[in-house]
Amino acid sequence: MTKLSVNINKIATLRNSRGGDTPNVVQFAKDVQRFGAEGVTIHPRPDERHIRYQDAYDLKPVVYTEYNIEGNPNPKFIDMVLAIKPTQVTLVPDAVDALTSNAGWDTITHKDFLVDVIKQFQAEGIRTSIFVDPELKQIEGAKATGTDRIELYTEAFAHQYGLGNTKAIEPYTKCAELASTLNLGVNAGHDLSLDNIQFFQQNIPGLLEVSIGHALISESLYLGIENVVNMYLNKLKG
Repeated sequence: MTKLSVNINKIATLRNSRGGDTPNVVQFAKDVQRFGAEGVTIHPRPDERHIRYQDAYDLKPVVYTEYNIEGNPNPKFIDMVLAIKPTQVTLVPDAVDALTSNAGWDTITHKDFLVDVIKQFQAEGIRTSIFVDPELKQIEGAKATGTDRIELYTEAFAHQYGLGNTKAIEPYTKCAELASTLNLGVNAGHDLSLDNIQFFQQNIPGLLEVSIGHALISESLYLGIENVVNMYLNKLKG
């Protein structure tokens, strides 16, 4: 059974756009778990343009499923993760000015750095995952870092699948198979949606977890807007 972890960054983006506390990210995290989500994911960035570092601390007491914190392991991020001790930390090589995650780690070039960071987290009982492109050499490189899991970067698959190219799944399947032989757990995320998630899951052996945010929140707006519009109309009937 593949677990669904809901990335709530977009809720924080909406909150920040008005400067208040609506929608409330802590309440949203409580609600998605109540609705059945098996994890909550956040991805704080240095400029705190969506999830803030304080949010990461505020969420700790209410996430009773799996708490996954993603990010580039700079010193501030490392200190935060070690203080909070989430279920899982997912290491992502974000550039400071990146709009969103756009590449996996070069696990070969950055092996020594990743080894050091992963050891720090694992010493505190925090499961580690590395964000990687679907390349066999990067899976082998990830194994050499000592990580517990990899997270397959799925944007390329999602784009090609949307164009009707189902063969785009093949490198992901091969990487998952290799990860299994190396005793690496497999997670996945980025641009997975209601349109492609079932096909992806059915073709990735041993898929443990998917982290979905942008599509899930967008789909929730579309699929829930009719109900809310009618609730307003009923209120205005007097």
